[in-house]
Amino acid sequence: MPLSKVPGQPLEGTLTDPCPSHDYKGQKLAEQIFQGIILVSAVIGFIYGYITEQFGWTVYIVMAGFALSCLLTLPPWPMYRRNPLKWLPVQESGTEEKKAADRKPKRHSKT
Repeated sequence: MPLSKVPGQPLEGTLTDPCPSHDYKGQKLAEQIFQGIILVSAVIGFIYGYITEQFGWTVYIVMAGFALSCLLTLPPWPMYRRNPLKWLPVQESGTEEKKAADRKPKRHSKT
């Protein structure tokens, strides 16, 4: 990823990026899909491995389920970005300095 050298432009993948990979509901959906595929592949792998009496097939089927779940949940598919966050508008930097100057310094009591 190239870094932005223009002042004021966000870097790709940061919180101010207008198109993040997953929103909160998308993260929940991805987690549910991931866990479901892993669970189903583990059950199928266990049953098939038990019937054939080959533990290796159990491992292969679970690994295939893991690969499939990674393929479906890790890339930023559009189904994970249906509920974008609404960001607050950018504030001017002068207002923060003004607020800090208006504050009274804290006094600590000695005990």
